[in-house]
Amino acid sequence: MTLSRTIMIVGNGPVPESAAAVIDAADLVIRFNDCRSCGAGGDKTDIVAVCNTGRPALAMLGGGAWKSHTAVRQASAIWCVRDGGKFQALRQQLAVTHPDLDDLCDDYTDGFRAFAKATGRAFHTVPASTHERVDAGLTQFDADAYVVPSSGLIAIAEVLAHWRQPGDRVVLAGFGHAGWEWHPFAAERRYVDDLISTRQLFRLDQNTISAFAQGA
Repeated sequence: MTLSRTIMIVGNGPVPESAAAVIDAADLVIRFNDCRSCGAGGDKTDIVAVCNTGRPALAMLGGGAWKSHTAVRQASAIWCVRDGGKFQALRQQLAVTHPDLDDLCDDYTDGFRAFAKATGRAFHTVPASTHERVDAGLTQFDADAYVVPSSGLIAIAEVLAHWRQPGDRVVLAGFGHAGWEWHPFAAERRYVDDLISTRQLFRLDQNTISAFAQGA
């Protein structure tokens, strides 16, 4: 018999009070980039999903702060959320539409792969097909012009498509659906709310913390 798990995907936005214990009790906890969710959002970290292109990636790999972060040191796996080939294909288009984003497609996947190998961690790159599935899904939710979906939404789609097992409960915390202007956050919120309405996802908020703590 397959035992069900609770998978917590914890964004870097605000988390509700008393969320830490519920997050730390999950079977699998995924955090993002510099793991700003740690603290109020608990400490357990199994997977760190990174934006592996552009300036965020360069900042994480350049220097020791990210590599020595408690959450990164604890994680057993590193995920790269951006497929290098997909972003190379975007480079020419962005040179015309967004010339100020000239470094967005610079690919640092090899650096994260090398770090994972050197430190004995599993490594996974989210395939371009997941990104393309998200792009297709966003068209249903009136997405304004955008460059790429957020790392959080890509990770959600990857978990639902390839990592969730029958009976697993996938729970979000720290997703404010706000940030970089070229992510389609309003449409992403509608996308996520639709998944919640069909119980493919759950959102950890002040109203649900007690229920999650009791395993309901």
